[in-house]
Amino acid sequence: MKTWLITGGAGFIGSCFIRKVLAATDDDLQSVRIVNLDKLTYAGHPQNIPSPCPKRYELCQGDIADGSLVKTLLENHQPSAVIHFAAESHVDRSIDGPLAFVQTNVVGTAELLNQTLTFYRSLGGRDQSRFRFVHISTDEVYGSLGSAGAFTEQSPYLPNSPYAASKASSDLFVRAFHHTYGLPTLVANCSNNYGPFQFPEKLIPLMILNAVHRRPLPVYGDGSQVRDWLHVSDHCDAILQVLRYGRIGQTYNIGGNSERTNLQVVEAITSIVDQRLRRSGSDASKHLIQFVQDRPGHDQRYAVDAGKIRSELNWHPKISFQQGIRDTVDWYLNHPEWVDVVSSARHDSARHDSARPGLG
Repeated sequence: MKTWLITGGAGFIGSCFIRKVLAATDDDLQSVRIVNLDKLTYAGHPQNIPSPCPKRYELCQGDIADGSLVKTLLENHQPSAVIHFAAESHVDRSIDGPLAFVQTNVVGTAELLNQTLTFYRSLGGRDQSRFRFVHISTDEVYGSLGSAGAFTEQSPYLPNSPYAASKASSDLFVRAFHHTYGLPTLVANCSNNYGPFQFPEKLIPLMILNAVHRRPLPVYGDGSQVRDWLHVSDHCDAILQVLRYGRIGQTYNIGGNSERTNLQVVEAITSIVDQRLRRSGSDASKHLIQFVQDRPGHDQRYAVDAGKIRSELNWHPKISFQQGIRDTVDWYLNHPEWVDVVSSARHDSARHDSARPGLG
């Protein structure tokens, strides 16, 4: 049985990846054991991985910036891959407190790389040739697009928020450890994710829950900012392809081919919520939409050209936005107990006011 060390696996995307691996029926994935290193901050919850198989899953609470802990985990578990999801990821939080993003996303990633390199050098020939380090990043490192075009793997890095700058720096450290030391790395830059188990400060779950409880639906500016939406399940399928078949040292952009303005996303959510709760007329959730002051440095548009991963690794998104957003609304409506747990009082000090939309 081979082992994968996953960082940030109790968060939104990392937990989806773990659930997918543990539920897989093909022999290759059934032989994988997962060690999940997660700091369990406000956005990471053990409940995101319901009923994990104890023989194939272990959760270790800790910080990727703790070099001695990372060293111990690598030596004890001898993983054949490190898949690095752990990150501070909310743009609004990065504006309010950028240094926390530097500590986790830059310093933490550099420490993880450094310990992984030492471990990699200790491996024998066959184990070393099979080892991979996969770094999960974002399209926000590329900055903002105009009304046309899409980000490719050759797009220059032009980050505009502290969050994007911290992720750009982490990407460059990954690149440097490959080119300088020969660490077999791969980088995946994804567009905006959505789906089950996303922490409720993010746009889509925030709008779903606010609409359900008839709270204001705050939209930055005029809501014209455009994002390319990618269902988290499709994203995790892509990461598996990158891990298994990606070319060492390469970057792969992962997009959903589903551009929507923020206002269009909110309106789609209100329509579905009203259908499910049988609201109409003056009770319609669209009346809860409120336009609020735009945030500093708000990027106007992101769009991802996923042609490289499609042609090289035969990946393409399977879940349309129309289906994915319906399923996501239904999931939050059907899992109030999860919402209660992750929004409990012990996280209140870390949560932002609900008037902050949390747009990616």
